[in-house]
Amino acid sequence: MKKVGDGTRILNFLIDGFFVFLLSYAAFKYWNFYVVYWHFKPINFWWFIAGVLFVYYSFFELIWARTPGKWFSGTKVVDQHGSHPTVLQVFGRSALRLIVIDFFFNAFWGKPLHDKLTKTEVVED
Repeated sequence: MKKVGDGTRILNFLIDGFFVFLLSYAAFKYWNFYVVYWHFKPINFWWFIAGVLFVYYSFFELIWARTPGKWFSGTKVVDQHGSHPTVLQVFGRSALRLIVIDFFFNAFWGKPLHDKLTKTEVVED
């Protein structure tokens, strides 16, 4: 189990962030159609990003232990023993990503908050 470096993690973040933004933007535009024509209540774009981010990471990491960004870089998520993370670990990782300062913990612990608290690692496949 070889842990990945910061460059690989940034690449994963950029690729996955692009997909999260596209899906969030599509959902936001879809909702705004109903806001304009059916007078639904407007919702801030941040809520779409938060919801899509949680569902995106939970879906991919629950089923395959990797996201499209991790597929591209040849990495995956594992627990401390090197096996597939549990459902609670995946949901915890997805929820902790919503904290804006998540990546700043990398400077103190050598890994982001969502990895430290859920006891998971991103390793080479």
